[in-house]
Amino acid sequence: MTTKFYDRLSNDLTQLLENPIDYNVTIEVGEAPDNQIFEVHSYILQSRCSYFKKKFNETSFNENNVKVLKMPNISVKVFNVIIKYIYGGTISLEKLENSIIFDLLTSSHELNLDELVEHLQTHLVNTNNASWLKLNFTQVYQTCYQTKNFDIIQNFCNNIIAKHPNTIFESENFISLPEDALISIIKLDDLQLDEDKIWDYIIQ
Repeated sequence: MTTKFYDRLSNDLTQLLENPIDYNVTIEVGEAPDNQIFEVHSYILQSRCSYFKKKFNETSFNENNVKVLKMPNISVKVFNVIIKYIYGGTISLEKLENSIIFDLLTSSHELNLDELVEHLQTHLVNTNNASWLKLNFTQVYQTCYQTKNFDIIQNFCNNIIAKHPNTIFESENFISLPEDALISIIKLDDLQLDEDKIWDYIIQ
């Protein structure tokens, strides 16, 4: 019988974030004045994240034997969650707004963190959080369609469009949808909207 001490391992590795002994990478995230530099360890990041493995292979050490990365498109709040997940394999979403969780989802996709991407999607389509997806439906749908990797939310959106097509067709952001996304909506088999009505929306 094998005994697993994952909780202690997770805690010990997470402590390295607070006391980054022998760090060899700095990652600056966000944009001034809302930016922060994280001191991290390449051997942990590249073993847990294929994005960083590739990035480190492309980045040389500076005169201080440290690799320097900048990620201005990821906020400090989002990266804090991601880096704790990478180090400790844990994540807490209870105190995060759904808008931040959605940003966390897109950033996790960018970093090829597939396990986290699936977990965040499942969390967002949960009954308690689904109202935010509906309130920001066009933005969510467009992001999911362009990403091509958010199957759980994509299916959630398609079900809503099929049953309540006005959610998307009467949205003020409807006109901003790319043509291929619009074609995908029209081709939904169970879309509950007459074809003539669909063309009326498109022409408008």
